[in-house]
Amino acid sequence: MKKTLVLIASSNANRYSYRAVKMLLEKEVPVVAIGQRPGNIDHIEFLTGQPYVEGIDTLTLYLNPFNQKSFYSYILKINPNRVIFNPGTENPVLQNLLDENNIAWEEACTLVLLATNQF
Repeated sequence: MKKTLVLIASSNANRYSYRAVKMLLEKEVPVVAIGQRPGNIDHIEFLTGQPYVEGIDTLTLYLNPFNQKSFYSYILKINPNRVIFNPGTENPVLQNLLDENNIAWEEACTLVLLATNQF
């Protein structure tokens, strides 16, 4: 399986990003999680800031469009193969930037993709 970056992860079990990390782990997908603050989900320790991470296949967004702005150049630098815009994260500006940089993207729910084996 290919490495997935969750941006932004939360250690709050009620958050969708938490559920995504848990489900990725259950499906044995390698996970990197970036949080707004230090934390962890099981054995996955959150990175903070904008650390360079190599080999990201999928970046799954759990960050509203306004807060995505400070991550535009970071996402392009990481150069994932695809970006998933989870519900509420849809952003035409970032989607255009991804198009210009030949990075695939889709508006989808990571949890549904994983549950239906379409991830």
